[in-house]
Amino acid sequence: MALHHCGPGEVAHLGAIDLRATTTAALARTPSFEAIHLVVRAGQSIAPHRVAGSLTLYCIAGHARIESEVSAELKTGDWLFLEPGTPHAVKAVADTSLLLTILFDEGGGTAG
Repeated sequence: MALHHCGPGEVAHLGAIDLRATTTAALARTPSFEAIHLVVRAGQSIAPHRVAGSLTLYCIAGHARIESEVSAELKTGDWLFLEPGTPHAVKAVADTSLLLTILFDEGGGTAG
């Protein structure tokens, strides 16, 4: 089953982090851009991986640790940029809501 992505002009509601029903959701994807509402619950982690494009993480709510070449703490309102191919992992200290955006510099890249 393919994930639903918003079309141009379509509004997406990013649920509040205190609602247990709020989960990670694909928002939009084009050959050069992808946006994901990434929800990581306290104690959960995303294993080390690389992304083919430049990425940003904006912490909507919560607290997460980003382990990379230089580790970072993201709390509500914090923003982080990583170059393409930078290995990184995510660990949620508290329930965390992140807006992940990826710009595929070569067009059509994939996350993973």
